[in-house]
Amino acid sequence: MEHERRGTSSPGSIPVAREFARLMVETSFKDLPEQAVDYAAMLVASTIASSAFGTTIRSAQVVRDLVWERRGAEQASVWFEAGTKLSLVDAVRLNAVRSSAAASDDSDLRNIVHAGTPATTAALAVGEREGASGEDVLAAIALGYEAAARVGASITPGYKQRGFHGCIAAIFASTVASGRLLRLDEDRMTHAIALAATTISGFVRAADVSTAREHHDSMAATLGTEAALAAGHGFTVDDRVFERAQGYFEVFGQTTEAAGRTAMCAGFGTSWAIVDFMAIKLIPGGHPFHAGAEAAAAVVRQAGITPADITSIEVAAPGLKELVGPRHPVDLVQMAHSQAYFVAAGAADGEFSWGHASGEKIADPEIHRLIDLIRVDPAPCELPERYRQGATVTVHTRDGRSASATVFEPAGSGAQGISWNDVDAKYRALVPLSGLGGGAVDASLAEIHRLAELPDVLPLTRSLVRNA
Repeated sequence: MEHERRGTSSPGSIPVAREFARLMVETSFKDLPEQAVDYAAMLVASTIASSAFGTTIRSAQVVRDLVWERRGAEQASVWFEAGTKLSLVDAVRLNAVRSSAAASDDSDLRNIVHAGTPATTAALAVGEREGASGEDVLAAIALGYEAAARVGASITPGYKQRGFHGCIAAIFASTVASGRLLRLDEDRMTHAIALAATTISGFVRAADVSTAREHHDSMAATLGTEAALAAGHGFTVDDRVFERAQGYFEVFGQTTEAAGRTAMCAGFGTSWAIVDFMAIKLIPGGHPFHAGAEAAAAVVRQAGITPADITSIEVAAPGLKELVGPRHPVDLVQMAHSQAYFVAAGAADGEFSWGHASGEKIADPEIHRLIDLIRVDPAPCELPERYRQGATVTVHTRDGRSASATVFEPAGSGAQGISWNDVDAKYRALVPLSGLGGGAVDASLAEIHRLAELPDVLPLTRSLVRNA
C-alpha cells in the first residue's frame, strides 16, 4: 500500500533503471551528432587542462599522497606523473580530484552538475585498460554526460532545495562511461546504474565552498567506475531503486515515478545535453558567476569607465536575493565561489582571465574596494526565461552616469557554440602548470584533436605522462 500512497512505484512497468540502461547500451557512436562528438573531444581537453591546474592545489596533493601509499595494480595512467600507472579506480580518483580542485572543469547549465570530469576521467582510464578506440571513448563520454544530465533533471530542483550536492547526479557519468567501455550488456548496465543510485547518498551541498567539494566530485567519479566494475563481475541490486518508496526519486527529488521516468528516458536521442547544456569553463571558478564577470567587464569597456569612477555596482539575476559565497575571498577555493569577486574583478580590469585565480589578483586591494560597492538589484529581471546562469550588471559613476550590460549565458556554453581556439588556449594556459613540457603540451593536444581517429586511446594517455 505504501507505494500506492506515495505514487512512486508501479510493479507492472519496466524498471526505470532497466529502461534507461537499454538506451545507454543500444546507442552507438554513429547515432551521435557530429557536434556532440566534437564537444566530447573539447571536454577531454578541458578536463585535462583543469586537472593540470589541480596539480598545484593542496587538497589534490593530499589525495595523491594517499593513493601513492596503497599503490597496487598498474592499470591506468595518472596524468602528469613520470611513467606512473595506478589501479583503475585510484587513477580515476586522482585525475578527477585534480580537475575538480581547480574549479576549472565544466558545468551542465541546466542542473549545475559537473559531469565532464567523471565522464572523462573514467572513460580515459577504462579505455586505456580495455584498449578502446577513440570513437568508443568519445561515445562513452557523450553518453555518460547524457546520463548525468537526465538523472539530474529528474531531481531538479528538489535535490538542491534539500541541500544535496550535484555529485549525486554526476556519478552516473562515470558509471555509464565505464559501463560502455567495459561492454556491459543491458542487464549488467541496469545493475551498474541502480548500484550507483544506492551508493551516492548523503553528499551535502554545504561543501560547495570548501575543499570537500572536490572530494565529493572525485568520489562520484570513483564510485561510478566501481559500480560498473562490480556489475560487470555479477553484482546485482534492486533494479527499482529509482521509483520504489524511499528510492532515488523520492529521497532526492521528492518526485514521482512518472515524472522521473519522463525526465530520464523520454525523447532520448532527439537532443543531447553535451550540445545544449554543457559549458566549458574558459575562465576559472564557479560557472554561475562567470556571466557577472563578463557583464561587468563589458560595461566598463563599452562605457569607458575606470575603477576610480565607480560609486556603486548592482547585480541582477532571476531569483537572486543576496550575493552568493564569501564576499572577500582569500584563496582559490573561496574565489571560485565568490560572486562579488567575479563582478568586482571584471569591473576593475575590464576582463576576467586565468590570471584572476592567482594569489596576487585574489588579494588585489582595488578589487576588494569595488567588492564593497556591490549590491543586489531587487528589481525583477526582464525576460527571465532567457537567463541560463546569466546576469545583468549596472555600474554607477561619480559624474552621474549609469551603464548596464546583460550576459544571458556565459562564454563557453554549448548553446552559444564552443570554439576549439578557446579550448586550445585554455589547454596551453593550464597544462604547463603540471610540469608537462611545451612539446608534450602540443603533442597531447594534437592527440585530443584526432581522438576520433585513434584505433587505441593509449597514445593520448601516454602523451600526458611526464618524463622522469
